[in-house]
Amino acid sequence: MPEIAEVARVVHFIRKTLVGKTLRVVKAQDDANVFGKGGTSASEFETAIAGKKIINADQQGKYFWMVMSSPPHPLFHFGMTGWFYIRGEPTIMYRTIPSDSTETWPPKFWKFSLETDGITKVEAAFADARRFGRIRLLNCDKDEIRKVSPLKENGPDPIIDRNIVTESWLATKLAAKRVPIKAFLLNQANISGIGNWVGDEILYQAKIHPEQYTNTLTSEHLKQLHKSMSNVCQIAVDHLADSSKFPDHWLFNYRWGKGKKDAATTLPSGAKISFVTVGGRTSCIVPIVQVKTKIANIESIKAEEGTVNRKRKRTGATEPLEYEKTLTDSDQTCSDTEKHRKRKSKRIKALPKNISNLRD
Repeated sequence: MPEIAEVARVVHFIRKTLVGKTLRVVKAQDDANVFGKGGTSASEFETAIAGKKIINADQQGKYFWMVMSSPPHPLFHFGMTGWFYIRGEPTIMYRTIPSDSTETWPPKFWKFSLETDGITKVEAAFADARRFGRIRLLNCDKDEIRKVSPLKENGPDPIIDRNIVTESWLATKLAAKRVPIKAFLLNQANISGIGNWVGDEILYQAKIHPEQYTNTLTSEHLKQLHKSMSNVCQIAVDHLADSSKFPDHWLFNYRWGKGKKDAATTLPSGAKISFVTVGGRTSCIVPIVQVKTKIANIESIKAEEGTVNRKRKRTGATEPLEYEKTLTDSDQTCSDTEKHRKRKSKRIKALPKNISNLRD
C-alpha cells in the first residue's frame, strides 16, 4: 500500500506537470467501489472537474487532493494498489518496471483519465487493480478541505503538521492508549501516513519492539520514537519514495526477503531479521535490537489477569477485564488476547454438568 512518501511523490509530479493547466478532457469509468463508496459517480466526477484549472495539489498522510479553480475538489486515496500516472513521467517508484517495457495508455485498470489543453498537453490517469482506492468530491472552499470528512477524522501528518506532532503531544497520545505501539502507528486516526514499512523502520531505529504497549514506554523510548518518526518520514518524503537513495543502514533495504529462496535473513552486522504479526499485520523486526521490556510482555499481563480471575470466580464477576475492553474499544487486534479467550472457553466447556449453574 502506498504510504506517506509514495503519496508525496505523486503530489510532487502533479504540481510539476498539472498545476496551472486547464482540463480539456475528463473520462471516467463507473466503479461502484472506487467512486461509489466515495459518495460519487463517474459522470459526476467528469462534470465536476472538466473545464476547470488545477490550482494546487496537497496531501494529508495517505490522502491527496487537487485544488480546482472552483469547488468541488477531487480527493483521492490509493487503497492497496491504486496509483496516479502521468504519461511520460516516472511517477511510480515502489514497483519494478522492466527498462524495455513500453508505456500502455491509458494504463490497465484505469478509473479516470485527464487531458489538459494547450500545445503541450499533459495526460494523467488514476488506476486501481484491486479497487480499494477511493475518489471523492469535496464541495467546500479550498481552505476548508482538511476540515471536512474524511480528512478531519484522520490524525496530523508527521511532516506537514510537525508543529503539532511534538514529543509532548506524542507522549500524551501514547499514555492514553493501551495497545501495541505498531497498532497505534498504523491507526490513521492517531497519525496520518504511516503504513507497514514506515512503521517498522520507525520502530527499528527507535529500538522499540512492535508489541510494546503504548502506556509502558519510557521517557527514553518516547524521545527516540519521536526522533525516528520525524527522521524516517522526512527522509522518505524528501527522496520521494526513491528507495535507492535511502540510507544504507535502514531496515527497509533488508526486509523484503520473507518467504523468498536464498533471501537475506540477517543484517550486514549479522543481526537476525524476524517477522511477527501485530495488529493483524506482519512486522519486520531485529530481535537483538528491539527488545520487549518485561512490563510490556503480554505474558505478564495474563499472569496478573490470572490472579484477578480467581477473585472474579469467587465474586461471580462477569465484566470483561479492563485491558480487554480497551483493546476492543480501540478496534485493535491482539492475537495473544484471542488465544487467551479460546483457552478460557475450552476450560469452561470442560466443567462438569452438575456445576454448570455456577457459570456467568
